[in-house]
Amino acid sequence: MANNKTFLNSVNQVFDQAASLLSLPDDLALKIKLANSIYKVNFGVRLRKKLYTFTGYRCVHSEHNEPVKGGIRYSLSSSEAEVEALAALMTYKCSLMDLPFGGSKGALIVDPNHWKKDELERITRRFTNELAKRDLIHPSQNVPGPDMGTDENVMAWIADEYKRLYPTEIDAMASVTGKPIALGGVDGRTEATGRGVFYSILEFLDNDKDRKKSKLRRDIEGQRVIIQGFGNVGFHAAELLHESGAKIIAVIERNGSVVNEKGIDVHKLRKHFIRKRTFEGFDGFSTARGHFLSKECDILVPAATEGVIHKDNAEKIKAKLIVEGGNGPVTADADKILQKNGVTVIPDFYANSGGVIVSYFEWVKNLSKMRYGLMQERDQEKRQSNLVAALEEMTSNAFPAEMKDEFIKGAKEIDLVRSGLEEKMKEGYHAIHETYHSDKKIKNFRMAAMVIAVKKVAEAYKYLGI
Repeated sequence: MANNKTFLNSVNQVFDQAASLLSLPDDLALKIKLANSIYKVNFGVRLRKKLYTFTGYRCVHSEHNEPVKGGIRYSLSSSEAEVEALAALMTYKCSLMDLPFGGSKGALIVDPNHWKKDELERITRRFTNELAKRDLIHPSQNVPGPDMGTDENVMAWIADEYKRLYPTEIDAMASVTGKPIALGGVDGRTEATGRGVFYSILEFLDNDKDRKKSKLRRDIEGQRVIIQGFGNVGFHAAELLHESGAKIIAVIERNGSVVNEKGIDVHKLRKHFIRKRTFEGFDGFSTARGHFLSKECDILVPAATEGVIHKDNAEKIKAKLIVEGGNGPVTADADKILQKNGVTVIPDFYANSGGVIVSYFEWVKNLSKMRYGLMQERDQEKRQSNLVAALEEMTSNAFPAEMKDEFIKGAKEIDLVRSGLEEKMKEGYHAIHETYHSDKKIKNFRMAAMVIAVKKVAEAYKYLGI
């Protein structure tokens, strides 16, 4: 596994190549590449009759658009370099996907499993105070969301604490995304990143020119898939692939793996994992982990931490397509090896952008104070109902009962969110595809995506007078 400085270097290497291809002036390239600011805080919380000191970070990479956007992760392995790398990826991700955000990221050095729920809440609220008083949480300046080790409960605590600190702020609930539905969250946010990974795979398979190069079949059914990481992203990607007929032949986690050539029932595995917090005891369990990354398959989805595919194991990878569900799972050195061996990589800042896309929908919802679908759902139902009635009268035949309800129902929030997400993933893929095939100097999808992102950031700075 790559260390955090290697992760940052990998991100910057790709940026440097893109800046060179775009012939950006050195001074502008440096301005875009370097983080605007990195805030580090050490704060104390009295727990279990003792004062514990926690270290947290919030990095603002680029303010070419505001607010800046990026999650907060809880992890003992996080560092300043990791947060800076992740914030940079957020800048490029939001730019690539045409979202009106700059890039940011945060981390708290803590093991969330070590603390009781009420203790973790106290830690979170204290961290929120430290960030909010420096406008590092703010609906129009800096909007965090969930990341590794955090969830909707943590986001709810952050939102509530921000509201307590600023009771007259009318847009307080837009200060953070990934909240529970009851607190202004948007339906579909939890599944969003994994669903975005799924849509990116469908787009790739649907594009004959790209797919044939990787020697993959067009139909998702029967494709052999390996999932590395079975958290929120990995599970939802696996679930959608499984339901579409793909064979999940291996799932890799920190405590071991599950392998089944006939296909794993991911729903049963998920129930087992939630109950036991381990794969042990499930059919096909093995204590091996990294070994299965090199197992022969059609599609490999690394959906956990950075640097899992590196120069020492990249040569062994037998997947035809790698889709980066996590941030930075393939190092720069590994990327070169995979490219040489004909392995296509769909880059992280496109493939896993579903989370920030739907976070954008949530932020807009919070600013508008109105759920998606409210204004059109009933009107759509009436129009579709009238259409069904007219068809029945014209044909003297009843509309098929099994189709009628589905045809008549108006679009609910979840339908609109999924539709919007799919559209953004389609737009992003086609932009990458066109850029990749338009310039022979661009050797892979990652470089194509970075060229698009950096070009947009550079243009924004130009209009800002920089």
